[in-house]
Amino acid sequence: MSLPAPEYSVPAVDKALDILELLAASPEPLTQSAIAEATGRSVGQLFRVLVTLERRGFLVRERGGGYVLGTHVFDLAHQHEPLRGLRAAALPVMHELALEVQQSCNLAVLEGHRVRVIAQVESPADVGYRVRVGAMFDAATTATGEVLRGALEVVRADAMQHGITDVVAAIRGATGATVAALTVPSVSTSLSTVAHDLVVARTRAAAAAISQRLGAPAGG
Repeated sequence: MSLPAPEYSVPAVDKALDILELLAASPEPLTQSAIAEATGRSVGQLFRVLVTLERRGFLVRERGGGYVLGTHVFDLAHQHEPLRGLRAAALPVMHELALEVQQSCNLAVLEGHRVRVIAQVESPADVGYRVRVGAMFDAATTATGEVLRGALEVVRADAMQHGITDVVAAIRGATGATVAALTVPSVSTSLSTVAHDLVVARTRAAAAAISQRLGAPAGG
């Protein structure tokens, strides 16, 4: 008769993972007491874990005392091979796109219910709009999120930034499924030198080129 496999538990690791998962799902910073309440533990039980996670860069404590995920979480995920391959395939095309349309562009993936920006190329023009690598946005309220959730292409005014039109196209992987979204936050000013229709066409073509580099099926 075989004995059941032993269950190993490391309380400190459980606490750390619970904290990271909680903050990853939270749209706003959480205080120590809020984290304790949400995880069913006391502040005393979590204090040392919070201090360690902050020291290692996994958490950042804001001025009001709330915690948010630090950049080290993103750095670790960024080293993951699929993301490296995606960036490697996309960045040369993105640099060409930025030059062609004289606008910045960014690459994003879906992370739960949020959009995570994993690459960004600056506008070569004097006026442009940039999005920080690592930034996260609600997928339900952004054009990029709409594409990552199934739309092939979205062109609409940015809900958060006046004067910007988001031009977003889906990037397909080897199976034909959407793996990322290419976004040009197109700035409309008197200094803009490339027509809007051309920005849309070039963004669409760039997304297709990246998809091809990733091995997407032709016509998918």
